[in-house]
Amino acid sequence: MKILKFGGTSVGSVSSIQTLLDILKDEDKPGSRPVVVLSAMGGVTNLLVTMAEDAANGKEFTAQLAELEKRHFDVVKALLNVQNQNPAYTRLKIHFNHLEELLQGVLTLRELTPKTRDQILSYGERCSALMVSKIAAQHFNDVIFVDASELIKTDNAFGQAKVNISLTELLINGFYRENSDKLLIVTGYIASNDAGQITTLGRGGSDYTAAIFGAALNAEEIQIWTDVNGMMTADPRMVQKAFPLQELTYTEAMELSYFGAKVIYPPTMIPAFLKKIPIVIKNTFEPAFAGTVIRHNCKASSLPIKGISSINNISILNLEGSGMVGKSGFSGRLFSLLAREQINIILITQSSSEHSITFAVQPHDVDKAKQLIEQEFELELAANKLEPLVVEKGQAILAIVGENMKQTPGMSGKLFHALGRNGVNVRAIAQGSSEYNISVIISAHDLAKALNAVHDAFFIELTKTLHAFCLGTGNIGKTLFNQLNAHTEFLQKNNGIQVKITGISNTRKMVFNADGLSLDTWQNDLQASADTADLQAFIAKMKEMNLPNCVFLDNTASPKPVDFYEEIFKSNISVVTCNKIGNSASFAQYKTFRDTARKHGVDFFYETNVGAGLPIIRTLKDLMSSGDRIQRIEAILSGTISFIFNHFNGDANFHDVVKEAQEKGYTEPDPRDDLSGKDFMRKMLILARDAGHQMEEADVEIESVLPKACLEAQTVEDFYAALKAEDAYFADLKEQAAKAKKVLRYIGKLENGKASITLQSVDENHPFYMLSGSDNIISFTTDRYKDRPLVVKGPGAGAEVTAAGVFADLINVGAN
Repeated sequence: MKILKFGGTSVGSVSSIQTLLDILKDEDKPGSRPVVVLSAMGGVTNLLVTMAEDAANGKEFTAQLAELEKRHFDVVKALLNVQNQNPAYTRLKIHFNHLEELLQGVLTLRELTPKTRDQILSYGERCSALMVSKIAAQHFNDVIFVDASELIKTDNAFGQAKVNISLTELLINGFYRENSDKLLIVTGYIASNDAGQITTLGRGGSDYTAAIFGAALNAEEIQIWTDVNGMMTADPRMVQKAFPLQELTYTEAMELSYFGAKVIYPPTMIPAFLKKIPIVIKNTFEPAFAGTVIRHNCKASSLPIKGISSINNISILNLEGSGMVGKSGFSGRLFSLLAREQINIILITQSSSEHSITFAVQPHDVDKAKQLIEQEFELELAANKLEPLVVEKGQAILAIVGENMKQTPGMSGKLFHALGRNGVNVRAIAQGSSEYNISVIISAHDLAKALNAVHDAFFIELTKTLHAFCLGTGNIGKTLFNQLNAHTEFLQKNNGIQVKITGISNTRKMVFNADGLSLDTWQNDLQASADTADLQAFIAKMKEMNLPNCVFLDNTASPKPVDFYEEIFKSNISVVTCNKIGNSASFAQYKTFRDTARKHGVDFFYETNVGAGLPIIRTLKDLMSSGDRIQRIEAILSGTISFIFNHFNGDANFHDVVKEAQEKGYTEPDPRDDLSGKDFMRKMLILARDAGHQMEEADVEIESVLPKACLEAQTVEDFYAALKAEDAYFADLKEQAAKAKKVLRYIGKLENGKASITLQSVDENHPFYMLSGSDNIISFTTDRYKDRPLVVKGPGAGAEVTAAGVFADLINVGAN
């Protein structure tokens, strides 16, 4: 036979009780009829507490009592046939009259004793079980309402009574032998002492009732019917990816439950634990779902941990000083003091030097604990043998749990890496020798971020989520969003990564959504946003949202975002940028960015600074990190200059080629911005720095392509006129190269710690001789690639390839 326990939500409405009856129809079988344990209707216990406390404070309670009656009577009216309603109304009315008398007595005396409180609270379960038993009698034969206070016997500790197990099991077995052929509807939560006075079993009391009956009757299993699909890998309110667990051991379930998993309360499992009876957590509103089975022995699991549990509001106290070192009985004195005053310690950690003890308590206990400790250790504090007690509020506990953690290297490393990379400071650590649990104390402000980051780290079969904040919605920004949108499914399937665009800003508006903005409607969302663009406010909002695995995307060419890079790194947020300004300014700034990113364990990726989507920086870093030595780098890193010199051949004149380049959109409005080599210089400077050279902008030698008259022209029209006048100069350069069977190329070179950009004539043996179109090209001559350089070639400009480079950098952040 089975024990079926239904929680408050399962008996909280007409529809849920109808579902409960359907479940009973499946479980009620001749010869093995279930025992059904019921909680009070959802919200009723809290209502009873409020009425009792209001009465004790001299406040009226009649309106709440009327509400309580109405809730029960409405269910009776909806689910009982007319001829069966009056007996149910009568029995319920008797209960409500007794309840009113009790509350009236509390109101008169202005006193609420634990004994009276228990008696008042008992009416929640009494009324729900009575009501459901009457309804069930219409659908099942031989239904009996069972008041558990007649069978479960306890001591006199009202509110948290201790069960007399031997006597209780004797009474339950005797009652069941006489009624085993009947469907028993039992009140949860309540019991009685030897004098017959009502007691309650404390938090999770109805689950405890089910476990007591299950253990007494050696049930096949105990089913806990609630409103979730079992025990989850994390709190689903904070971790959207949390999923139900199929199986847990008793130890794992107790560890998870102790640290905040509200589905089941740890002490309630003990009777089942001792008898090795499986406990099944099931969802009343999705009865076909298998739920979670808690049993003595589970089959082997591939999961490194079973779950991540948390308590999201605790306070910690830290006591330290030389007077603790080697002092026998100090800890006993401290914790005995707190135990006497009924202050529960949630977590304890002590340094191996015995110089400090840190422990966590509930916030409502912290002031009392501080006062008691300061009184107890008054002499030690006065003698400076102990430092003043430090109290920290607004903390949280995060715990990873699982039997697979035992003797598995790397569990702690993975936990702390996930926390550290997301900027979550660990205030204290505790791990039992069983290795089933590692607990950390962190700021409550960081709890949601920490839970998501750790969940992503341990459950690798799920996609990791990156939260990206994007600055700039020009060609590159728009194209990036299109690429991300088109490859969403591919990323999840092949890379295990989900990218959520959680913030977007251009120069006019900005918009945020922690759940991710739609990449189909982002332009409309941005336009409709009431938030005016403000870079400082954008950065502040990104930090305030405090999301895990966060990335800042700079798709602008503005110097303004660069001023915030260091602040962003210090907030443990990675940066991906196609903006060259940050890395090509002073070497001190370049070094600061790299060092700050490294210090805070985040990424700084800027592949598109040099070659758009070409893997230039990555290739350079791979060569160097593998121990190769760079001898020489040669490059053409300007699509504009590449196009001009690749087309400056045959009968073409320089003026016409430059004009064509401008008409095709390859140049800036003033072509001198490209032909000056300034942008090319920035790219060479970044390459030189990444190659390990401490170099400033002035250290890069630039040979001007243009004669002085062209550079000094006042307008673009004047420039073209001056350029036309220099046709003979450029024709001579071309002719001399052609006579030597060479072509003109504007080449950047890094060799022997010096960088230069010069106009050169190269022959067919040079890798740049066959360059065409507007392609970029770079050759690496190294100790390994000495005779034949390593060459990277392809489009070095354009929204598609640049966005693809940003895309690749973003995915590399996800891989880390």
